[in-house]
Formats: sequence, structure tokens, C-alpha cells
Amino acid sequence: MKLTKEQWSWVFYDWANSGYGIIVTTAVLPIYFKGVAESSGVAAANATAYWGYANSFGTLLVAILAPFLGALADYRGFKKRLLTGFASLGMVMTVGLALLPSSQWQWLLFIYILSILGYSGGNLFYDSFLTDVSDDQQMDRLSSVGYGFGYLGGVIAFLIFMVLEFTNGFGQLSSLAVARWGFALAAVWWIVFFIPFQRNVHQRHALDVTSAPLKQSWHRVWQTIIHLRQHKYLAWFLIAYFCYIDGVDTIFTMATSIGLDIGINSTTLIMVLLVVQLVAFPFSIFYGWLAGKTSTRTGILIAIIVYLVICVDALNLKSTLDFWILAVLVGTSQGGIQALSRSYFGRLVPKERSSEFFGFYNILGKFSAVLGPVLVGVVTQMTGQSRIGAASLSILFVIGLIIFLTIPRSATGKS
Repeated sequence: MKLTKEQWSWVFYDWANSGYGIIVTTAVLPIYFKGVAESSGVAAANATAYWGYANSFGTLLVAILAPFLGALADYRGFKKRLLTGFASLGMVMTVGLALLPSSQWQWLLFIYILSILGYSGGNLFYDSFLTDVSDDQQMDRLSSVGYGFGYLGGVIAFLIFMVLEFTNGFGQLSSLAVARWGFALAAVWWIVFFIPFQRNVHQRHALDVTSAPLKQSWHRVWQTIIHLRQHKYLAWFLIAYFCYIDGVDTIFTMATSIGLDIGINSTTLIMVLLVVQLVAFPFSIFYGWLAGKTSTRTGILIAIIVYLVICVDALNLKSTLDFWILAVLVGTSQGGIQALSRSYFGRLVPKERSSEFFGFYNILGKFSAVLGPVLVGVVTQMTGQSRIGAASLSILFVIGLIIFLTIPRSATGKS
């Protein structure tokens, strides 16, 4: 499949905000915030709690707004403006993280929450643009390429940051200054690679604008909830998706804690993170190819089974080598299951209302990793072993697999 200029521009939005995802959210800002908060007299436990509250509040805010924002974006001319607005909010707030004095930890949290709103809101509209830049036959490959290049972009941005980290900014910067330059790098990365999307991607499926779009958007969301039974395959897929993506996200978010429990040092964990991202790049694209040769349904089923193997094999997790093997396995299917889930859902939704339905899809994405961490925590406390806690996630994959299998092969026309 040869991508058009518009499709490459869509792909590079995933590349663009990947620097934020890995530098700000995952690797640097959590450590930076904890350090500046504790240096300002905040207890370590309180700093961790405040960080958790900020993430939860930002995620909850986006999840609540997602269906309404999606419904509003379905009106002609709204989707790109809303994506630009939220992406710009994320970019500006990421610059704010770089410029804010390290002593202002309260403002740091506030700006971070706004950046989450911009990042997550932008991704809602980005996902729904999949139905505008591709037809049903192209969705698997394009969605997979998007995820693949997103992982690659994140790795490259993070490697640039690591050069600054290991050289102390070529001998010119303190550790705090290096972190702030990392936030600036994430913002510039986002801004520069957003330009192709802004110039070349256009909304094709849309509803005619009404005299009261805000009011009508709320009304449409409510009617969709009431009449969701009219979209029964879509509803069942969302339930299956919630279960298995909860397991996927929990494995990613809990991996560091589990690695530390078996004695892996932080430097090795960073290397594992990079390798997982690198492995995810080609395998995300591979899953798109696989779906084209077999079916989207088959690709998703294979990915769920791979994750079941990961959970069961976690019972044997004792050494650094065991951890590396499981991490590489995660990398082989993490991007694939996300990419094919997005394209599978994209075929199920009414194209002119894709943003509204992707709003519900994003709600479940945001609330995923809710049941999983609780399950891992409870089982780990009961058994005293985090590897058994990790293995317990197989329950979520089994439930997701069973529900997904009940959806007819003909549900999407190409499933």
C-alpha cells in the first residue's frame, strides 16, 4: 500500500506528539516533579500522591468531555479546528513546563493537567480522522503505520534527550536544566511535525452545521447512549476492548514496579523501555500487513493470545533475562493490538459521526488500567509476589477474548 501525501501527514501527527508521550508523561516529568516537590519541602509520599491526583484528574476531565467533543467535531469544519486548538494547548503548556521555575511545583502540576487535556483531546480527533484519510480497505495498514511511526518518533526524540542527559547538556547544564530542555524538545518536536497535518489533512465525512451545534451535540450524545442497542456489535466490541486494553495498559504501567521488585536497576529499565518502543515500530506495521493477508479479526485474536502467553509466562519471571524476554514479547504486539482495534472500530462506526463514536472509544481507553492495577495490587498483596499479580491479568484477556469471539465475522464487512 502506497500512502498519499495526506495519509503520511496524518501518520506524522502520531510521530509529532510521541515526544510528549515518552519524555513528559513516561520518563522525565514524573521524576522531575518528585524531585522539585521534595526540594520544596513536600514529603515523598505526598509528592507521589499529588502526581497521581494530577494524572487522574486530567484523565477524568478528558474522559467526561470526549463524547461531547467528538459529537461537536462531527459538524463540517469543526474537527480540524478542534484538533488544532487542543494540540496547540498541549504544545503551549509543554513549553510552559520548560519555562516554569523549578520552585513552583503547584503551578507545574496545573500546567501538566492542561497539557494532558491538550494531548488527549488532540488524540481523540486524530483517531477519528482515520475515517477521513482512508477507506475501509486501507484502515488496517494506515492505522498500523501510524502507531509504528509514533513509536519510532518517540524513540528518536528520547534518544536526543538521553544525549543531553548523559553529557549533562555537553557539560553546560544541571540535571534540572536538562529536564527542562527535554520538555522544550518535546514541544518543538510536536510543533514541527504537526505542520504537515495542518496543511494537508482534511475532514471529508461530516454532518451539516445546525443553528445550535453545542446543544445538538449534547442531544446526539444522549440519544446515542439511549439507542446504543441499535449498534449492538459496536457495543459488544467496546466491552471486549475495555477488558483486553485494560490488561495491555496495566502491563505497560506496572512493568517498572514489577521490574524493580525482581531487582532490575533503573538504567536497565530505561533501556528496556527503549527496546520495547523499537520492537513495536516494525511489529505494528507487521500487524497491518497481517490483517491485510488474513483479517483484522485474526490480527486482534493473535495479539490477545500473545498477551495471554505473556501473563502466564510471568509466573516464571525471576531474572533480568526473563524480564527482557517478556518485554520484547510486549513490543511485538502492543502497537498491533492498538492499531487494529482502532481500525476495526473505525469500520463499525457511521463515518459522518466518527468523532462522536471515537469519543466513547477514548472514554474506555482512558478508564482502562483501572481494573487491572487493582487486580494486580490485590493478588500481589495476597500472595506476596508481583509475578503472580501480573499473571492474574490473564483474566481480563480471557474475558475480552470470549466477548470478541461472539462478534460475527461479518460485523465490519471485512473482519
